[in-house]
Amino acid sequence: MKKYGIVLLQLGGPDSLDAVEPFLYNLFRDPDIINFPLSFLFRKRLAKIIAEKRSPKIREHYHHMGGKSPILELTQAQANALEEQLNKSIDARVVIAMRYWKPFTDEAIQELKKDGISDIILLPLYPHYSVSTTGSSVNEWNRAVKRENVEHWNVQLIREYPTHPDFVASFIDRINEGLDRFPEDKRNEVHLVFSAHGTPTKLVRKGDPYKYQIEDSVKAIMRNGGYTHNHTLCFQSRVGPEKWLEPFTDDTVERLTKEGVQHMLIIPVAFVSEHIETLFELDVEVREIAEEHGIEQFEVMPALNDHPQYIKALADLTLSAVQKKEIHPEYQTART
Repeated sequence: MKKYGIVLLQLGGPDSLDAVEPFLYNLFRDPDIINFPLSFLFRKRLAKIIAEKRSPKIREHYHHMGGKSPILELTQAQANALEEQLNKSIDARVVIAMRYWKPFTDEAIQELKKDGISDIILLPLYPHYSVSTTGSSVNEWNRAVKRENVEHWNVQLIREYPTHPDFVASFIDRINEGLDRFPEDKRNEVHLVFSAHGTPTKLVRKGDPYKYQIEDSVKAIMRNGGYTHNHTLCFQSRVGPEKWLEPFTDDTVERLTKEGVQHMLIIPVAFVSEHIETLFELDVEVREIAEEHGIEQFEVMPALNDHPQYIKALADLTLSAVQKKEIHPEYQTART
Protein backbone atom coordinates (compact mmCIF):
# COMPACT_ATOMS: atom_id res chain seq x y z
CA MET A 1 0.00 0.00 0.00
CA LYS A 2 1.25 3.46 -0.90
CA LYS A 3 2.19 5.55 2.12
CA TYR A 4 1.44 9.26 2.22
CA GLY A 5 3.27 11.97 4.08
CA ILE A 6 1.06 14.79 5.35
CA VAL A 7 3.00 17.92 6.26
CA LEU A 8 1.25 20.30 8.63
CA LEU A 9 2.42 23.83 7.83
CA GLN A 10 2.32 26.15 10.82
CA LEU A 11 3.93 29.35 12.05
CA GLY A 12 5.76 28.00 15.09
CA GLY A 13 6.65 29.76 18.31
CA PRO A 14 9.57 30.10 20.74
CA ASP A 15 10.01 27.09 23.02
CA SER A 16 11.83 29.13 25.68
CA LEU A 17 12.45 32.74 26.60
CA ASP A 18 15.92 32.49 25.06
CA ALA A 19 14.30 31.50 21.76
CA VAL A 20 12.19 34.67 21.50
CA GLU A 21 14.80 36.84 19.80
CA PRO A 22 15.94 34.24 17.23
CA PHE A 23 12.29 33.41 16.52
CA LEU A 24 11.59 37.08 15.80
CA TYR A 25 14.73 37.30 13.68
CA ASN A 26 13.55 34.35 11.56
CA LEU A 27 10.15 36.00 11.20
CA PHE A 28 11.39 39.41 10.10
CA ARG A 29 14.04 38.11 7.72
CA ASP A 30 11.36 36.26 5.74
CA PRO A 31 11.18 37.85 2.27
CA ASP A 32 7.42 37.24 2.31
CA ILE A 33 7.17 39.45 5.41
CA ILE A 34 9.78 42.17 4.79
CA ASN A 35 9.54 42.96 1.10
CA PHE A 36 10.04 46.34 -0.50
CA PRO A 37 12.37 47.60 -3.28
CA LEU A 38 15.99 46.61 -2.62
CA SER A 39 15.08 45.13 0.79
CA PHE A 40 17.16 42.05 -0.05
CA LEU A 41 20.27 44.20 0.39
CA PHE A 42 19.71 44.74 4.12
CA ARG A 43 16.81 42.46 5.12
CA LYS A 44 18.89 40.38 7.56
CA ARG A 45 20.36 43.44 9.24
CA LEU A 46 16.94 45.04 9.52
CA ALA A 47 15.50 41.81 10.94
CA LYS A 48 18.24 41.71 13.57
CA ILE A 49 17.51 45.32 14.60
CA ILE A 50 13.75 44.69 14.83
CA ALA A 51 14.22 41.43 16.75
CA GLU A 52 16.59 43.04 19.27
CA LYS A 53 14.22 45.97 19.79
CA ARG A 54 11.03 43.93 20.15
CA SER A 55 12.30 40.90 22.04
CA PRO A 56 12.35 42.37 25.61
CA LYS A 57 8.64 43.22 25.45
CA ILE A 58 7.70 39.95 23.72
CA ARG A 59 9.73 38.00 26.29
CA GLU A 60 7.55 39.55 29.00
CA HIS A 61 4.45 38.33 27.16
CA TYR A 62 5.79 34.78 26.93
CA HIS A 63 6.87 34.93 30.57
CA HIS A 64 3.24 35.69 31.41
CA MET A 65 2.28 32.59 29.36
CA GLY A 66 4.62 30.30 31.25
CA GLY A 67 7.89 30.97 29.43
CA LYS A 68 7.12 29.61 25.97
CA SER A 69 4.54 29.19 23.22
CA PRO A 70 2.24 26.15 23.50
CA ILE A 71 1.89 25.90 19.73
CA LEU A 72 4.22 22.93 19.17
CA GLU A 73 2.49 20.70 21.72
CA LEU A 74 -0.91 21.70 20.35
CA THR A 75 0.20 21.07 16.76
CA GLN A 76 1.59 17.69 17.76
CA ALA A 77 -1.79 16.82 19.28
CA GLN A 78 -3.43 17.81 15.99
CA ALA A 79 -0.91 15.71 14.06
CA ASN A 80 -1.50 12.67 16.29
CA ALA A 81 -5.29 12.95 16.01
CA LEU A 82 -5.16 13.43 12.24
CA GLU A 83 -2.78 10.50 11.73
CA GLU A 84 -5.05 8.24 13.78
CA GLN A 85 -8.08 9.35 11.75
CA LEU A 86 -6.34 8.96 8.38
CA ASN A 87 -4.96 5.52 9.14
CA LYS A 88 -8.50 4.18 9.19
CA SER A 89 -8.50 4.73 5.40
CA ILE A 90 -4.92 5.07 4.16
CA ASP A 91 -1.34 4.52 5.29
CA ALA A 92 -0.31 7.98 6.47
CA ARG A 93 2.48 9.68 8.39
CA VAL A 94 1.81 13.21 9.65
CA VAL A 95 4.78 15.50 10.33
CA ILE A 96 5.12 19.14 11.32
CA ALA A 97 6.94 21.90 9.43
CA MET A 98 7.09 25.13 11.40
CA ARG A 99 8.03 28.27 9.51
CA TYR A 100 9.99 30.28 12.10
CA TRP A 101 11.00 27.84 14.85
CA LYS A 102 11.67 24.17 15.43
CA PRO A 103 10.86 21.73 13.91
CA PHE A 104 11.76 23.51 10.67
CA THR A 105 10.78 22.39 7.19
CA ASP A 106 14.12 20.63 6.60
CA GLU A 107 13.50 18.48 9.67
CA ALA A 108 10.08 17.43 8.37
CA ILE A 109 11.60 16.46 5.03
CA GLN A 110 14.32 14.43 6.73
CA GLU A 111 11.67 12.49 8.68
CA LEU A 112 9.83 11.67 5.47
CA LYS A 113 13.07 10.63 3.75
CA LYS A 114 13.84 8.20 6.58
CA ASP A 115 10.44 6.58 6.06
CA GLY A 116 10.92 6.41 2.29
CA ILE A 117 7.81 8.50 1.65
CA SER A 118 7.62 10.47 -1.59
CA ASP A 119 3.89 11.14 -1.99
CA ILE A 120 3.35 14.33 -0.04
CA ILE A 121 0.35 16.46 0.86
CA LEU A 122 1.02 19.92 2.24
CA LEU A 123 -1.76 20.81 4.69
CA PRO A 124 -1.64 24.36 6.08
CA LEU A 125 -2.97 25.03 9.54
CA TYR A 126 -3.85 28.39 8.04
CA PRO A 127 -7.45 27.90 6.82
CA HIS A 128 -7.33 31.17 4.87
CA TYR A 129 -4.72 31.64 2.15
CA SER A 130 -2.29 34.54 2.32
CA VAL A 131 1.05 35.03 0.67
CA SER A 132 2.45 35.87 4.12
CA THR A 133 1.34 32.58 5.75
CA THR A 134 0.63 29.62 3.45
CA GLY A 135 2.54 31.31 0.64
CA SER A 136 5.60 31.79 2.83
CA SER A 137 5.49 28.21 4.12
CA VAL A 138 5.21 26.84 0.57
CA ASN A 139 8.09 29.01 -0.60
CA GLU A 140 10.21 27.65 2.24
CA TRP A 141 9.11 24.10 1.34
CA ASN A 142 10.27 24.65 -2.25
CA ARG A 143 13.64 25.94 -1.06
CA ALA A 144 14.00 23.02 1.37
CA VAL A 145 13.27 20.29 -1.20
CA LYS A 146 16.13 21.67 -3.28
CA ARG A 147 18.45 21.65 -0.27
CA GLU A 148 17.41 18.09 0.58
CA ASN A 149 17.52 16.92 -3.07
CA VAL A 150 13.94 15.61 -3.15
CA GLU A 151 12.56 17.66 -6.02
CA HIS A 152 11.29 14.43 -7.58
CA TRP A 153 8.66 13.98 -4.84
CA ASN A 154 4.99 14.05 -5.80
CA VAL A 155 3.58 17.01 -3.83
CA GLN A 156 0.04 18.34 -3.56
CA LEU A 157 -1.03 21.49 -1.73
CA ILE A 158 -4.34 21.97 0.05
CA ARG A 159 -4.47 25.70 -0.50
CA GLU A 160 -7.37 26.85 1.70
CA TYR A 161 -10.59 25.73 3.36
CA PRO A 162 -12.38 28.81 4.78
CA THR A 163 -15.91 27.39 4.53
CA HIS A 164 -15.38 23.64 4.75
CA PRO A 165 -18.49 22.36 6.59
CA ASP A 166 -16.58 20.55 9.34
CA PHE A 167 -14.25 23.51 9.84
CA VAL A 168 -17.29 25.78 10.22
CA ALA A 169 -18.99 23.25 12.51
CA SER A 170 -15.98 23.19 14.84
CA PHE A 171 -16.21 26.96 15.20
CA ILE A 172 -19.92 26.79 15.91
CA ASP A 173 -19.31 24.26 18.68
CA ARG A 174 -16.59 26.43 20.23
CA ILE A 175 -18.78 29.54 20.01
CA ASN A 176 -21.62 27.70 21.71
CA GLU A 177 -19.21 26.68 24.49
CA GLY A 178 -18.31 30.35 24.86
CA LEU A 179 -21.93 31.49 24.92
CA ASP A 180 -22.68 28.94 27.65
CA ARG A 181 -20.40 30.95 29.97
CA PHE A 182 -22.90 33.82 29.94
CA PRO A 183 -26.09 33.87 32.04
CA GLU A 184 -28.93 32.32 30.06
CA ASP A 185 -30.96 35.54 30.07
CA LYS A 186 -28.00 37.48 28.62
CA ARG A 187 -26.85 35.14 25.83
CA ASN A 188 -28.88 36.80 23.10
CA GLU A 189 -27.28 40.13 24.04
CA VAL A 190 -23.71 38.88 23.59
CA HIS A 191 -21.84 40.76 20.86
CA LEU A 192 -19.75 38.34 18.78
CA VAL A 193 -16.39 39.89 17.92
CA PHE A 194 -14.53 37.94 15.24
CA SER A 195 -10.82 38.78 15.45
CA ALA A 196 -8.42 37.77 12.68
CA HIS A 197 -4.71 38.37 12.28
CA GLY A 198 -4.26 41.49 10.18
CA THR A 199 -2.25 41.92 6.99
CA PRO A 200 -0.97 45.02 5.20
CA THR A 201 -3.63 46.42 2.88
CA LYS A 202 -1.11 46.42 0.04
CA LEU A 203 -1.43 42.63 -0.06
CA VAL A 204 -5.18 42.93 -0.62
CA ARG A 205 -4.59 45.40 -3.44
CA LYS A 206 -2.20 42.90 -5.03
CA GLY A 207 -4.90 40.21 -5.01
CA ASP A 208 -4.26 38.37 -1.74
CA PRO A 209 -7.58 36.56 -0.96
CA TYR A 210 -7.10 36.38 2.83
CA LYS A 211 -9.49 39.21 3.76
CA TYR A 212 -12.28 37.85 1.57
CA GLN A 213 -11.84 34.31 2.86
CA ILE A 214 -12.05 35.54 6.47
CA GLU A 215 -15.28 37.33 5.58
CA ASP A 216 -16.62 34.14 4.01
CA SER A 217 -15.79 32.15 7.15
CA VAL A 218 -17.66 34.64 9.32
CA LYS A 219 -20.71 34.56 7.02
CA ALA A 220 -20.73 30.74 7.00
CA ILE A 221 -20.39 30.52 10.78
CA MET A 222 -23.17 33.02 11.40
CA ARG A 223 -25.46 31.37 8.85
CA ASN A 224 -24.84 27.73 9.77
CA GLY A 225 -24.89 28.49 13.49
CA GLY A 226 -28.22 30.26 13.17
CA TYR A 227 -26.89 33.20 15.18
CA THR A 228 -28.91 36.39 15.35
CA HIS A 229 -26.40 38.19 17.56
CA ASN A 230 -24.82 41.48 16.60
CA HIS A 231 -21.35 40.72 15.30
CA THR A 232 -18.23 42.52 14.12
CA LEU A 233 -15.13 41.46 12.20
CA CYS A 234 -11.86 43.14 13.15
CA PHE A 235 -8.11 42.59 12.83
CA GLN A 236 -5.22 42.37 15.31
CA SER A 237 -1.42 42.10 15.52
CA ARG A 238 -0.43 44.98 13.24
CA VAL A 239 3.30 45.72 13.03
CA GLY A 240 5.17 48.71 11.62
CA PRO A 241 4.09 51.93 9.90
CA GLU A 242 2.27 50.39 6.91
CA LYS A 243 -1.50 50.62 6.58
CA TRP A 244 -3.10 47.38 7.81
CA LEU A 245 -6.57 45.92 7.55
CA GLU A 246 -9.11 47.71 9.72
CA PRO A 247 -10.96 48.02 12.01
CA PHE A 248 -8.40 47.05 14.65
CA THR A 249 -9.50 44.69 17.42
CA ASP A 250 -8.44 46.90 20.32
CA ASP A 251 -10.18 49.95 18.82
CA THR A 252 -13.29 47.90 18.09
CA VAL A 253 -13.59 46.59 21.65
CA GLU A 254 -13.10 50.08 23.06
CA ARG A 255 -15.75 51.50 20.71
CA LEU A 256 -18.29 48.75 21.49
CA THR A 257 -17.90 49.14 25.25
CA LYS A 258 -18.30 52.92 24.94
CA GLU A 259 -21.47 52.27 22.94
CA GLY A 260 -22.86 50.25 25.83
CA VAL A 261 -22.04 46.64 24.94
CA GLN A 262 -21.88 44.77 28.25
CA HIS A 263 -21.44 41.16 27.10
CA MET A 264 -18.81 40.22 24.54
CA LEU A 265 -17.39 36.99 23.13
CA ILE A 266 -14.12 37.27 21.22
CA ILE A 267 -13.78 34.67 18.46
CA PRO A 268 -10.23 34.17 17.11
CA VAL A 269 -11.48 33.26 13.64
CA ALA A 270 -8.12 32.94 11.85
CA PHE A 271 -6.29 30.96 14.53
CA VAL A 272 -6.63 27.18 14.92
CA SER A 273 -4.25 26.88 17.90
CA GLU A 274 -3.69 28.82 21.09
CA HIS A 275 -0.61 31.02 20.94
CA ILE A 276 0.49 34.52 21.87
CA GLU A 277 -2.20 36.24 19.78
CA THR A 278 -5.00 34.43 21.62
CA LEU A 279 -3.52 33.88 25.08
CA PHE A 280 -1.94 37.31 25.52
CA GLU A 281 -3.16 39.82 22.93
CA LEU A 282 -6.81 38.86 23.26
CA ASP A 283 -7.12 37.34 26.72
CA VAL A 284 -4.88 39.88 28.48
CA GLU A 285 -4.41 43.10 26.50
CA VAL A 286 -7.82 43.35 24.84
CA ARG A 287 -9.54 42.12 28.01
CA GLU A 288 -7.89 44.98 29.93
CA ILE A 289 -9.31 47.49 27.45
CA ALA A 290 -12.82 46.06 27.84
CA GLU A 291 -12.60 46.01 31.63
CA GLU A 292 -11.21 49.55 31.77
CA HIS A 293 -14.38 50.67 29.98
CA GLY A 294 -16.68 48.85 32.37
CA ILE A 295 -17.76 45.77 30.46
CA GLU A 296 -19.83 43.34 32.54
CA GLN A 297 -18.59 40.06 31.00
CA PHE A 298 -15.78 39.51 28.49
CA GLU A 299 -14.95 36.02 27.21
CA VAL A 300 -12.47 34.66 24.66
CA MET A 301 -13.45 31.57 22.69
CA PRO A 302 -10.91 28.73 22.99
CA ALA A 303 -9.02 27.99 19.78
CA LEU A 304 -9.96 24.88 17.81
CA ASN A 305 -6.78 22.98 18.73
CA ASP A 306 -7.58 19.26 18.25
CA HIS A 307 -11.37 19.67 18.25
CA PRO A 308 -12.76 16.43 16.67
CA GLN A 309 -14.74 18.33 14.02
CA TYR A 310 -11.65 20.26 12.96
CA ILE A 311 -9.63 17.06 12.72
CA LYS A 312 -12.47 15.61 10.64
CA ALA A 313 -12.18 18.59 8.27
CA LEU A 314 -8.41 18.07 7.91
CA ALA A 315 -8.92 14.36 7.25
CA ASP A 316 -11.59 15.03 4.63
CA LEU A 317 -9.37 17.54 2.85
CA THR A 318 -6.45 15.10 2.92
CA LEU A 319 -8.46 12.14 1.61
CA SER A 320 -9.87 14.32 -1.17
CA ALA A 321 -6.31 15.19 -2.16
CA VAL A 322 -5.28 11.52 -2.07
CA GLN A 323 -8.18 10.69 -4.37
CA LYS A 324 -7.24 13.72 -6.48
CA LYS A 325 -10.71 15.16 -6.12
CA GLU A 326 -11.19 18.85 -6.65
CA ILE A 327 -11.99 20.77 -3.51
CA HIS A 328 -15.66 21.68 -3.70
CA PRO A 329 -15.97 25.26 -5.01
CA GLU A 330 -18.04 26.33 -2.01
CA TYR A 331 -15.04 25.64 0.23
CA GLN A 332 -13.05 28.30 -1.55
CA THR A 333 -13.21 32.00 -2.32
CA ALA A 334 -12.86 33.68 -5.66
CA ARG A 335 -9.34 35.07 -5.89
CA THR A 336 -10.26 38.69 -6.49
